[in-house]
Amino acid sequence: MQGSKKRIGVLTGGGDCPGLNASIRAIAKTAILNYDMEVIGIKDGFLGLIENRFVHISYEDVSGILILGGTFLGASNKANPFRHPDFKARFKDVSDIAIENYHAMALDGLVCIGGDGTLNIAYKLYKKGVKLIGVPKTIDNDLKQTEATIGFDSALITATQAIDKLHTTAQSHHRVMVIEVMGRYAGWLALYSGLAGGGDIILLPEIPYDIKKVCDVVSKRNQRGKRFSIVVVSEGARPKAGKMVVRKIVKDSTDPVRLGGIGNKLANDIEKITGLETRVTVLGHLQRGGEPSAFDRILATRFGTASCELVAKRDFGKVVILKSGQIKAIDLKKAVGDIKRVNLNDPVIKTARAVGTSFGI
Repeated sequence: MQGSKKRIGVLTGGGDCPGLNASIRAIAKTAILNYDMEVIGIKDGFLGLIENRFVHISYEDVSGILILGGTFLGASNKANPFRHPDFKARFKDVSDIAIENYHAMALDGLVCIGGDGTLNIAYKLYKKGVKLIGVPKTIDNDLKQTEATIGFDSALITATQAIDKLHTTAQSHHRVMVIEVMGRYAGWLALYSGLAGGGDIILLPEIPYDIKKVCDVVSKRNQRGKRFSIVVVSEGARPKAGKMVVRKIVKDSTDPVRLGGIGNKLANDIEKITGLETRVTVLGHLQRGGEPSAFDRILATRFGTASCELVAKRDFGKVVILKSGQIKAIDLKKAVGDIKRVNLNDPVIKTARAVGTSFGI
């Protein structure tokens, strides 16, 4: 039963990443200290909304979690109220149940922290009457309208550090090192970590590569006495006239396609064509783990406080974004429906080319 206090709910949908706890902390502290609100944490993303699982969050509950990776509320990259599997693995729309639970929690507003899948679901719930705000997070940095998402900077640091470490063993053993990073259908993580880590070749989903051009770069480096090469490849990269490598299909997920394996294919092709010993490292979920960077802690805190303020003002159907260093709010509708991809004229692409980085074309 709702008392005199207003209630704000928060959930973390999709995959985890560093900075989620920092955002939850910011929402809770802002709500409690500035608006005298009660804070309700929904467990495991939209699954908790479907199954009516939640916890009351106190000021003490979020004290000390700023530096912790992951999300103490739990997350789910499968839960979708509009496509929920039953015990016979048949899908059905249970959004009305989720909305009933939302009302049963007596929430005055809900903050959904997530990537494109989460925000698409949030927009559908908003159109059905749920009062909510979106907060962008994803290590892929592929959400439209915002210059940065929670988790990207931390994943970038992890990937860059891995490339740095692989440099030394590549040089010692005169090997070609292929490093596969995440990013799905956008190449931001590969582009930035490849440039920061001194990658000789960077392969992106947006630029289908020519394996002969890739091997030419490796061979010419070897001929010049550079007996090692670093190749950074996004999991969504593909050869010209080829397809993305799909590791598996998860039918009950909001995004059923699981990419992965392009690193191994690329390494085999390079070794076969050049005759040079080639090794592959797939960073995988290492990129999602660990403590958030200082940038992500600050961004998550700014996003969290701004989202709480929007709930307090009852300005719903918005998503907070970073634009020219400022936190702004735009209509949720503008932030969903497509992803932000690397533009071939992006200044970072031009910078990488200027220092001799190849993109396999």
